[in-house]
Amino acid sequence: MGRPVPETVLYVCTTCRAAEDAPDAPRAGARLLDALRAEIAGRPETDAAAGLRIEGVECLSVCKRPCTVAVASPDRWTYVYGDLDPASSARTILDGLGRYAATADGIVPWRERPEAFRKGVVARIPPFPAPSAG
Repeated sequence: MGRPVPETVLYVCTTCRAAEDAPDAPRAGARLLDALRAEIAGRPETDAAAGLRIEGVECLSVCKRPCTVAVASPDRWTYVYGDLDPASSARTILDGLGRYAATADGIVPWRERPEAFRKGVVARIPPFPAPSAG
């Protein structure tokens, strides 16, 4: 039996605001979170989305590059991506996360990353070791 697949967490900045956002309308980041949840709800349970948790967060401090997400998993590199379109990026993000989840260390070869991830990478953060069991 192989190693259990660690949970992958996608953090979505819900306070990201696009230039065209009306002051009283839902912000672009909140719309992206809704789009991601809708996209994942339509996927089969056996998909790479199993083991993925999506969380909205107040701010990722990348305000000049909305919309912004971060992907993290124990013992893997963490990535922060910006410049994501709230209306059209959900499928691309989830497909990229499937590739991330399939790696042992979180490093997806450059050419295998979705274009939005290649162009939108803001930061790559070294792995933080998972707590040892026992």
